[in-house]
Amino acid sequence: MIAALLTALALQAAPPPALDPATVKAVEAVAFDYVDGQLEGDTARVTRALHPDLAKRAVRAKADPDEVLALRRMSRDELIDLTRQGALKTPRDQWDRTVRVLDVAGNVAVARVETPWFVDHLSLGRFGERWVIVNALWYPKPRPASK
Repeated sequence: MIAALLTALALQAAPPPALDPATVKAVEAVAFDYVDGQLEGDTARVTRALHPDLAKRAVRAKADPDEVLALRRMSRDELIDLTRQGALKTPRDQWDRTVRVLDVAGNVAVARVETPWFVDHLSLGRFGERWVIVNALWYPKPRPASK
């Protein structure tokens, strides 16, 4: 009994297995299509990164009288339309973005994307050999005051 308990505790303390470099590269490529496509205003890049049933959400900073746990909801089509409009289009010399793959388990992955304007936590799924973003929970960073 004690030996089994010690074995279970040792397994819990073991570091997670290393992520496969090829898988990390593939997930990063999708995340960069997502963020760079928005910064370029390139709808083709954004579209290919997204699952058709994307659920993009942000926790609302202000209370909503109709919803206790208020969320800002965005569909794939709305994100593509905002990209088409150039909502985040930014000159390349002003890009400051990072992508970090946090975890991969089988055919699901989690990545963190950060720009000066937002932080996204992405849930991705692998369909065959193709990774796409299925869910995104994002935080809009406060805009600096204009001078």
